[in-house]
Amino acid sequence: MKSHTEYLTFHTQKLREFINISPQVASTLRASGITEGMVLVSAMHITAGVWVNDAEDGLLADIDEWLEHLAPFKKDYRHHRTGESNGDAHLKSLLVHHQVIVPVTNGRLDMGPWQQIYYAEFDGRRKKRVIIKVMGE
Repeated sequence: MKSHTEYLTFHTQKLREFINISPQVASTLRASGITEGMVLVSAMHITAGVWVNDAEDGLLADIDEWLEHLAPFKKDYRHHRTGESNGDAHLKSLLVHHQVIVPVTNGRLDMGPWQQIYYAEFDGRRKKRVIIKVMGE
């Protein structure tokens, strides 16, 4: 088994932003030369996440509203006593998780017809990274 690793760096302009990173993951897979295995995609920050879902603007807006409903921005999170103001971002990242694993078959990401890989930023406006690790043969 061999592996190949690349990093993506983001510095979003907004506090919350959802970025389709499927093309970058597919490019990393091609660069790896691996044809059978898996790709791990993981946000390297505790206020960001990665998910697989449909790339449809209405759904993205629904997801954003759902996350804000479940983990709204508010000033009285206990975490804010540390001097931070991003308690909601930590909770939102728990809801979408920090990583996904995508199968690789015949040198391609083996996903459903509408599935895309998204980076979810919940505490942006600063530099953050995502690791892409391809493993297989």
